[in-house]
Amino acid sequence: MKIPSLLFFILITGLIAGCGENAVDKSNSESNAKVTDEVTKLGEIPASLTEGLSDEEKNELKKQIFPSEVEDPEAIEKKFKALVESAKSGDAAAQNNLGVMYYTGEAISKNASGKVLNNDPELAAGWFYRAAEQGYADAQFNLGLMYVNGEGVEKDVNQAVALFKKAAEQGHVDAQNNLGAMYFTGEGVDRDEKEAIKWFEQAAKQGNADAQANLDAIKANKN
Repeated sequence: MKIPSLLFFILITGLIAGCGENAVDKSNSESNAKVTDEVTKLGEIPASLTEGLSDEEKNELKKQIFPSEVEDPEAIEKKFKALVESAKSGDAAAQNNLGVMYYTGEAISKNASGKVLNNDPELAAGWFYRAAEQGYADAQFNLGLMYVNGEGVEKDVNQAVALFKKAAEQGHVDAQNNLGAMYFTGEGVDRDEKEAIKWFEQAAKQGNADAQANLDAIKANKN
């Protein structure tokens, strides 16, 4: 899955994308960048999470953890464990995928008081950060969106621009469109219409409809 790209000339409001691509967060403090241990397995619900829950609440947890077309629970758990191990060993793609799972709630975590979270943006951002540091474009894009929206990290449009640029320079089409939008609006960077057009054009060449619409709008406004 991929994160939605920038809204037309408006600051990004997208959700994170890419079940199959990963991410981690890093703000300026080490505490924000810290990634806690996972508490959830796919395939079965850990006792630490179900303690004190009613049967109805347990079933609701299962719905969040298991996909609609459920495969063998043991196979799901095995895949999730393998993903976690790959992420911990430094695999950027696994880190990004794990970040997506925590962002969307496909993997369940809980806070310090033991409350089960529907999703965990902070943990997601942490994984996106790890992958982004390795130059993984999808993670850079995902983390950039989190900085734009202030999800899991403190809002920082300057940091978002830097991350979008890194991803855009690797050919990430949505990052190119978002970067163009930020140059056009002057969000997190000095307004530069020529630079905006450059990135819109690069994204449009890859078939990005939003970027093409942005170019068409710029052209129409000049007529």
